[in-house]
Amino acid sequence: MFNVFMEEILLIAVLTIIASWVGTLSGFGSSTVLVPVLLIFYPLPETLLLAGILHWFNDIWKVSLFRKGIKWKLILSFGIPGMLATIFGASLIFSAPEEILSRVLGAFLVAYALYLLVQHKFKVPTSIPTAVTGGALSGFFAGIFGLGGAIRIDFLTAYNLPNVVYIATAGAIGLVVDSTRVVTYLAEGSLMDQGLWFGLLLFVPASFLGAKLAQKMVKKIPQKQFRLVIALFLLVAGVKFLFLP
Repeated sequence: MFNVFMEEILLIAVLTIIASWVGTLSGFGSSTVLVPVLLIFYPLPETLLLAGILHWFNDIWKVSLFRKGIKWKLILSFGIPGMLATIFGASLIFSAPEEILSRVLGAFLVAYALYLLVQHKFKVPTSIPTAVTGGALSGFFAGIFGLGGAIRIDFLTAYNLPNVVYIATAGAIGLVVDSTRVVTYLAEGSLMDQGLWFGLLLFVPASFLGAKLAQKMVKKIPQKQFRLVIALFLLVAGVKFLFLP
């Protein structure tokens, strides 16, 4: 039993490294990988709580490693509406049947993956209303599905930020949103297996390792091709949750 438990912890640690690396490089956040994979093995509330905690640490790594690029005006414009929308989204997972939420998540992932494949054709204006809308939408989907980072980045992309600035600012906004959603999950009664709490001792440094690897590679990987791979991953995961038990 102990060997099985340790194997599970080690596998999640490896997944965390990959998710943190992918999430930091793309700006989408580690939940983009963590949620679809963890949801195969754990209930939705437990998945969102664990992914939310790890995503929160990933935000801290992004802010600390890329702190010179933070844009405070964008953080306020995105963060405040995002925080309010997150509370609403996070509270919904405790009032709707999990099976329905899983199907809706599948449909969301499929739709979003398809959008990522054609997103270069769409542009949003750089304005305060754009930031507020982007913050609210990303906050809501972060709360209910743990996957608001990709939406946030779409709106941030309109500002043509350099890579370092874009990662730092996205991380700071994510820190506000993720702090809010983790507190909401816990306040609503979300529980996590004791072994997973213990596993955080390994998962947290694993998330830092992934972010550190991303820092060294941020200027070496073409963003367009990298995001295409992520879109295909989300498409496969979405099909699974939408059509398979």
